[in-house]
Amino acid sequence: MQASNEISTDQSEPSDPAGEVTFRKNVLRARWMIILAAILWSTNGFFAKAPWFDGWPGFVLAFWRALFACAILLPMVRRPQWSLRLIPVTLIFAAMNYTYLTVMERYEASNAIWLQYTAPVWIITLGVVFLKEKTTWADWVMVFFQMIGVLIILVPQFQDDTLWGLTLKILVGFTYALVVLSLRWMRDFEAAWIVGINHVMTCLVFLPFVVHVGIYPAEVIQWLALVAFGMLQMGLPYWLFAKSVKHVPGHEATGIVILEPILVPVWVYIAWGHLASYESPSLSTIVGAAFILSGLIIRFLSERNSARLSESTG
Repeated sequence: MQASNEISTDQSEPSDPAGEVTFRKNVLRARWMIILAAILWSTNGFFAKAPWFDGWPGFVLAFWRALFACAILLPMVRRPQWSLRLIPVTLIFAAMNYTYLTVMERYEASNAIWLQYTAPVWIITLGVVFLKEKTTWADWVMVFFQMIGVLIILVPQFQDDTLWGLTLKILVGFTYALVVLSLRWMRDFEAAWIVGINHVMTCLVFLPFVVHVGIYPAEVIQWLALVAFGMLQMGLPYWLFAKSVKHVPGHEATGIVILEPILVPVWVYIAWGHLASYESPSLSTIVGAAFILSGLIIRFLSERNSARLSESTG
């Protein structure tokens, strides 16, 4: 998912005709880049549910994805900086990778992605309680819709799942929220450095466990898939998003990225729907996702209307 909220934007539209044309071209190009980033992010289910990785624990997939993401992210770093804050930030990122990919690997793919999109609930709650941030009516409407969505997804699974499994599902959104908040905390650092070092720490955290279980890619198709998983599904989208949000307002970028959870089950069905192991989204997941998506759309439309109002009165 996207994690470049700390990048500043410059949307001041020039007054001269030539500059205006360039400005609009940059905005259009940025929108297409965000769409491409969302499409690439949405392929996570294709890789996590691939038969080439049957029996691979989530932490093994997290290690290899992070390793190849480093290969494309670290060359973009220009200003590496050290801070003690990097320790909790990178550990939080590793925890997010573990919870997300473990849920993706164990359960129906759309479960993980929709539960991750409940992160705004935690961000708003933690922001109000600890950071004393201000909220709007749309924020709390979104929280209400998303809490209903999560309950609809999880309640039917209470009897069929373990306590640890249910905890992991809740932690998917919580750990992603902590990642977003930590990136805000580190916004004075270069985005490529923060994202790159996060993936380095993920590799270091999971390396001992990978060595312990002794699961390594043994076939060419596994190597190719892992390279694509890290570079194309994780590393490249981060770069595209970081480049594009310089020309597109954050609320608009967030609205476009909603494409990701919508496309995840589509790619899984197209690629692996013919397999006996394929698990289609349950009715509870579909209904719960509709509530979560509704909450996101309400907040997005509210932010867009507020932005338009400020532009017209500015």
